[in-house]
Amino acid sequence: MNRTPDTRGAMLSTRDLTVGYDERTVLDSLDVDLPADAFTVIVGPNACGKSTLLRTMARLLAPRHGTVLLDGTAIRDLPTREVARRLGVLPQSPLVPEGVTVADLVGRGRQPYQRWWRQWSEQDSAAVDRAMAQADVAGLADRPVDTLSGGQRQRVWIAMTLAQDTEALLLDEPTTFLDLAHQVEVLDLLHRLRAERGRTVVAVLHDLNQAARYADHLIAMREGRVVASGPPREILTADLVRDVFGLDCVVVPCPVTGASLVVPGLTAPSLARRPGTVDAAPPVDAALGVDSAPGAGSAPGVADPARPAPADPTVPVVRPHADDAGDPRVGSYPSKGH
Repeated sequence: MNRTPDTRGAMLSTRDLTVGYDERTVLDSLDVDLPADAFTVIVGPNACGKSTLLRTMARLLAPRHGTVLLDGTAIRDLPTREVARRLGVLPQSPLVPEGVTVADLVGRGRQPYQRWWRQWSEQDSAAVDRAMAQADVAGLADRPVDTLSGGQRQRVWIAMTLAQDTEALLLDEPTTFLDLAHQVEVLDLLHRLRAERGRTVVAVLHDLNQAARYADHLIAMREGRVVASGPPREILTADLVRDVFGLDCVVVPCPVTGASLVVPGLTAPSLARRPGTVDAAPPVDAALGVDSAPGAGSAPGVADPARPAPADPTVPVVRPHADDAGDPRVGSYPSKGH
């Protein structure tokens, strides 16, 4: 199947899914629904089962019990080639074939479309060129992959996944090894694929603030179970972060996007006073306009919208572009004179 820009993304779900390694059970009777045409991010502490869930949905792991469904059909019953045309998968730390160039590796994403009677075509070349441009690796096309930096390699693997031209992309920590600028570029790309081309995107991320900024649907896991799922603005609270990660924090609106922003509380008293600052730094709750008294105003750890945080002249006011008024992730700094 060759996709067109308006092709609908796939829906993935699990029913009574139990998965483990040797004698250890990691996921036990798990029911999960990942919406089609959405960017779903799975978060949680280390060893909570995030990657195990992703790998099982990608048919890289066989469950002990239960089923993974792809658009309502058990994925184990589908032909391997069909699954490869519908699901693109980027695991953690994939092995780089020795001596393979960037263009060759990205081209391997087209293998599900090859047959003995249908070899490489102009359509395949176009898909590879498009994927390398999207991942910003076109300039590296002739370089051996094993000579690249970790960040460059990660973008090449993402390009190979994009070249598959699938209904859904499953990515396990896709921002690993990337500097901050390239992390944002990769997540922007994945968001555009969801928004402009109707792809279903599922990613495991460790950064809660990136998850809140980009996800349409958030799944928070702990010890092999789903603690909460839904839109980040509805479920990402200080209580959830404390329950899942054991971390005290406040959750406030991001000044750029309006998305939820997790600000950890002070865990080291020495951070409260830094050289060159005022004699006494205010508590984090007071600095962010949060009433720490129980039952006063908003929920614990959530900024009270009726009580704005003190103005900070070093933080620019953010106003959305008129063209982006419907997208809460997009903001812009005001022009001079405003």
